Amino acid sequence: MAVEMKSTPDLCDEYPTLVRVVDPAFINFGGRHKFSGRAVTVKCFEDNSRVKELVATPGEGRVMVVDAGGSMRCACLGDMLAESAARNHWNGLIIYGCIRDVDEIANTDIGVQALGVHPLKTHKQGVGEVDLAVTFGGVTFSPGDYIYADNNGIIASSQPLN
Repeated sequence: MAVEMKSTPDLCDEYPTLVRVVDPAFINFGGRHKFSGRAVTVKCFEDNSRVKELVATPGEGRVMVVDAGGSMRCACLGDMLAESAARNHWNGLIIYGCIRDVDEIANTDIGVQALGVHPLKTHKQGVGEVDLAVTFGGVTFSPGDYIYADNNGIIASSQPLN
C-alpha cells in the first residue's frame, strides 16, 4: 500500500530547515491535487519541444519542473502532453508559465500546477535545455531535488521529506 504524501504545511512544520517554499503564484489544474517526486528540470521560452520529448519517456514517478520564463503569451502544456505524461508515469508538472485545455487536464490523473491559462500553443523550434538548475518563484530547483505540491503550495528539498 502506497504511503499518502503529507501536506506541504505539515512538511514545512516538520522540516523547516530543509524546505524551500515557492512563492504563491501557482494554480493547481491537474486531476491529482497532491503530488511529489524527484525533479527533472527544463528551461524553455515559448517553445515546449523539450516538454513534448520528455513526457513521451518513462516518468518513473518524477516531477517535471519547467521554467517557461513566466510567459503569459502562450501555453507550454496542453491536454495531449498531459495525457502522455500520465500514461508514462510522470507524477506531475510544474509550469512557470501557462497551460491550456484545463477542463481535460482536470480530468487527467496527473498533477499540474502553472501560473495561468492561455489558449495559444507555443512555437516548436527544438529550443530548450534539460537537467540544469532553474530559478523561479524565489526557489532554485536542481535536477534530482525532491518536489512536493498540493493545494497549499509547492516546496523543494535536496533531501526526501517523508
